[in-house]
Amino acid sequence: MSSLKKGGMSTIKSHLPYHIMVKPIGPICNLDCKYCFYLEKENLYPETHNFSMSDELLEKFVREYIESQDGPEISFAWQGGEPTLMGVDFFRKVVQFQDRFSNGRQISNAFQTNGMLLNDAWCEFLAERNFLVGLSVDGPRELHDRYRVDKGGKPTFDRVMHGLEYLEKHSVEFNTLTVVNRHNSQRPLEVYRFLKGIGSKFHQFIPIVERLPDEEDKAIKLKLGEPPEAGHADTDVRVTEWTVVPRQFGEFLVKIFDEWVRADVGDIFVQMFDVALGNWMQVGSGLCIFAERCGRALAMEHNGDLYSCDHYVYPRYRLGNVMDQSLGDMVNSSCQRKFGNDKFDTLPAYCMECEVRFACNGECPKQRFLQTPTGEPGLNYLCAGYKRFFKHIDPCMRTMAELIAQNRTPREIMVNSEFAGTMAARERTSTGPEGPKKRGKSSTIIIPGQPHSRNAPCPCGSGKKFKNCCG
Repeated sequence: MSSLKKGGMSTIKSHLPYHIMVKPIGPICNLDCKYCFYLEKENLYPETHNFSMSDELLEKFVREYIESQDGPEISFAWQGGEPTLMGVDFFRKVVQFQDRFSNGRQISNAFQTNGMLLNDAWCEFLAERNFLVGLSVDGPRELHDRYRVDKGGKPTFDRVMHGLEYLEKHSVEFNTLTVVNRHNSQRPLEVYRFLKGIGSKFHQFIPIVERLPDEEDKAIKLKLGEPPEAGHADTDVRVTEWTVVPRQFGEFLVKIFDEWVRADVGDIFVQMFDVALGNWMQVGSGLCIFAERCGRALAMEHNGDLYSCDHYVYPRYRLGNVMDQSLGDMVNSSCQRKFGNDKFDTLPAYCMECEVRFACNGECPKQRFLQTPTGEPGLNYLCAGYKRFFKHIDPCMRTMAELIAQNRTPREIMVNSEFAGTMAARERTSTGPEGPKKRGKSSTIIIPGQPHSRNAPCPCGSGKKFKNCCG
């Protein structure tokens, strides 16, 4: 490890990149979403009356976060609760500190919001400073308002759409984050088409899985169950009424994938599909839940408390406080390394032998509270859904990976929609980059409908020659 010294303080530099989700207003929010797992974190700070991050803490965090990382670009992520409650002036201070300490490196900011407080002032700032905004929306009105209500229990759909109008008015780059719950998971194409209809080009689908509390959770006044300890299973599994059903989640992804692969490749970007393609290309997962190991995506509370993960904001996973310890020390501590390694080290044999393990890697440890068919602890609650999804997309993922390997575009899979549909429906027994059995090398991809001549009209109907279009 090397260290940087500034102002008499030493900051440990991390040679492995890490990411911190910052919660400048903690769990405080202007909504009362029924499924939200973070609102009750207020109970972890019973003596706190002001959840706003101080300027002193903000400055120290920004400086250390930049100084402790290698690489030409530093990415910040701001979430809550609802970060707009801090006011736009707080984020003007954020970028002032970033400018001061960047030392020539590029800084990017991502900002998750429910959109309720967005206005001209907010969106002028977000556009000027190139913030990427994540807008939380669960689908069309009836689906969105099922759980996303305000403090008075009133629906929020119209106000969120009004916030979206401000984003579009000021050309703020945005994506959508959709919580997949027991209700909207039953209407996948309605959700997907709605998101496309409001102009979202980048979709994140986050399955909601929450257990009911045990006695230990109730003792610290929590209504939701703490994640299981690594390598442990719950013999009495009880989940909330809004938790998505595993097989239904798999079908949700399958239905959307089938429509996407026929018509939207290259135009609409679905995080789950992009990450899967990376795994089929054997370049590793860009998303922590599907990586072999984790521990490099942490969460920081309003007061500087640093936790192992956004889903592990519980006393036993508190690493320390930014005002007392350096970020580098906490991120690279032995307990945090163990936390990240446990994801792989405690994976049951049932998962290690699974044909889609390369794509899933057991998903998030937070959700590994079931037992395998042989009685091993640590099976992911969503296992059945992921198996259904990953096996289904295997033929198309293989084809797109091979297209890229030949310096061709994955969009070519859409040249013939009948082919794309057939590929998506054909589920092989051999799955993955290698599958249970080694594949022979493939150098040619046969696409039905492809012209024999590169000068022939492209079958996609563009009017261009094949060589200048999909070829």
